[in-house]
Amino acid sequence: MRDKTQANSAVPGDGLIRIGAIVFLVGALATLVTVAPLFLDTKPFPTYMFGLSMLMGVGFALAGAGLLRSIAANRQ
Repeated sequence: MRDKTQANSAVPGDGLIRIGAIVFLVGALATLVTVAPLFLDTKPFPTYMFGLSMLMGVGFALAGAGLLRSIAANRQ
């Protein structure tokens, strides 16, 4: 258990959680951009945008790994 002096210090999984959140947001933005032409009745975006949409899953996995790593660090 951490005391109050260590409450603001970085735990080993914090970086992965932050990176995972950023990657997830980039993937969510790519998903919105990819789906927008369906509603706006415009020309669809290139196929690589669908690949960028997969970053949502990658970001979620990174954040989950960071969460598990911080839990393991707090147990020690």
